[in-house]
Amino acid sequence: MIQAIGLTSPPRKELPPAVDDVSFEAHPGHVTALLGMPGAGRTTVLRLMLELQKGRGITYFRGRPLHRVAHPDREVGVLLGEVPGHPARTVRGHLRMLCAAAGLPARRADEVLEVVGLVALREARLSTLSRGMDRRLGLACALLTDPHTLVLDEPVHGLSVREARWLHGILRAHATQGGTVLFTTGDPKEAARIADRVLTLEQGRLVADQDVADFSRTRLRPRVAVRTPHAARLGALLTKEARTARRSVEIVREGGNRLSVYGSTCAEVGETAFRHGILVHQLADEIGDMGPPATPATAVAAATPAPSRPAEGEPGEDGAGDFAEKPQEPQKPQEPQKPQEPQESADDDEAAPRERRQPRAAEAGALPPLPPSITVRPAPNPLRPVLYELRRATGVATGYVTAAVVIVLSAVMAVVLARTGHTPQPRLLAAWPRELPLPPAAVGAGLLGAIAFGDEFRYPALAVDRGPVPRRLGLLAAKLLVSAAAGLLLALLTVGCDLEVLYLLHGPELTSVPGDWLPLGASWLGLVVGCAWAGVLAAGVFRSTSAGLAAVVAVPLLVVPLMRKALEGPTVRQAVGFPMRLRELLLTQWPFGGERYVEAAAQAIAQPEGGALLLSLTALLGAYLLTTARGRVR
Repeated sequence: MIQAIGLTSPPRKELPPAVDDVSFEAHPGHVTALLGMPGAGRTTVLRLMLELQKGRGITYFRGRPLHRVAHPDREVGVLLGEVPGHPARTVRGHLRMLCAAAGLPARRADEVLEVVGLVALREARLSTLSRGMDRRLGLACALLTDPHTLVLDEPVHGLSVREARWLHGILRAHATQGGTVLFTTGDPKEAARIADRVLTLEQGRLVADQDVADFSRTRLRPRVAVRTPHAARLGALLTKEARTARRSVEIVREGGNRLSVYGSTCAEVGETAFRHGILVHQLADEIGDMGPPATPATAVAAATPAPSRPAEGEPGEDGAGDFAEKPQEPQKPQEPQKPQEPQESADDDEAAPRERRQPRAAEAGALPPLPPSITVRPAPNPLRPVLYELRRATGVATGYVTAAVVIVLSAVMAVVLARTGHTPQPRLLAAWPRELPLPPAAVGAGLLGAIAFGDEFRYPALAVDRGPVPRRLGLLAAKLLVSAAAGLLLALLTVGCDLEVLYLLHGPELTSVPGDWLPLGASWLGLVVGCAWAGVLAAGVFRSTSAGLAAVVAVPLLVVPLMRKALEGPTVRQAVGFPMRLRELLLTQWPFGGERYVEAAAQAIAQPEGGALLLSLTALLGAYLLTTARGRVR
């Protein structure tokens, strides 16, 4: 059950809030439509409900706000706008990544793809999907975790009539199994045909909360849809006969060869056409909209035939084409629909609005299948965020391309530095000239760390860092672990490639191992890992990949000069012998020559770069804990 209370968006300059004090309920086992014209605030309401936008008010999902739900992805399935995923990721890879985030087995992705009909496109990139396939994938993402509640924004926008009918059936099947469905639409007929309850928004305010029968009676009215090549002549004849009989008949030219006749019946229109020898291609009773006048483009899309229509076409929903494109389905003729008498409705999904509080067994049996229910929820696993992060990082080519560019650039710079001379061997192996603040490997590690939060802050509906603080910290730990491993691997590869290239071009004189290789290696690895972590934390704090990379570069440009001034004097030399003094203090022996490693770490930290990096990481971690990992207070 959804309970939205007092949802209000922030005020705008010289304009009222986009959403002002909206409160409603959506019950389980029902499909609820949030109806409104463009600009009415439908999407803003959903974003306020899902805590993706700042504002006042609160929304309870089965008695708890979303930020208090331990696993929000299992409670609410969301589809807002385009599919939330990297354009270069494959369909199957995207779903497998979400499975890892939710702790589901990878086979769950294949089960959902089977239901939504995307098995043949499982290896296609997200950027290559058509609009219809994109919406199918979005629905697959929403259904992946077997959520109790579905929240969808314009789910049939851009779909063909056949795809729209299929999606409507999925929503009805989910509600029939006891779930809650809330979707937005701008088409009153779609809301009346699919929903059990209709919430009407106008200018950010909830103006009506009606049962579907009441909504149909007050908002919709019956009409006769006519298709004929002699539309103008038939319209003039119907107007003339209505004036003669002193009846109130309204005739609207929908465009082309289509007419909408209000205040008449199929029998009367058909008799008039027969008497005057006018060819009629379609004659059907429909439900028309009494809302704001539609534009010529939407007037055609507004004509949605009732089940009594012949199989020959009438324009489809959302401007998606004619019903002539659909397979013909035989229909029994029936009387004009009366929304207040649901027992006269047909069983087709496109029947006139009817009461659906208790769907009938026959109706439920004709609904499309849903993915199998998840009967046993997986137990908490500390490796789950690590698996998610690995699939997120390896599912696109960005990391591989970055590593390749860094390795090639580092090798080229090492060769150039060797030819020019006057470069110390440690800096030569790292391809780090004194003129640059960071070597290529450190910059590349910082970039890999900065893009670690890309999916989360670019597509909030995908964010897996929502929920209790321990879960968010687990995700942060996973990102730090994976970015550190990637940075270490990149550091080793760059040094190894630099050694190989220098050996091939200049022989062994430039590839000898320095005597103090241990502290130098510790400093090198610490620098790369520190840059990767700085990129992760800065991107998480500022919610921007560019800001994360800027924070990495700012350390040597801004913080290191300050640390040099603070460390002027013999501080670096005093680091020598630090392990011995520590052992004397603790009265313990270092096993396996551990004092060498402690001394190397101490010397790395005592360097200006190391101290600046450690200081920056501490500040970024504190900022992340304060801005992102702290509990949300609403």
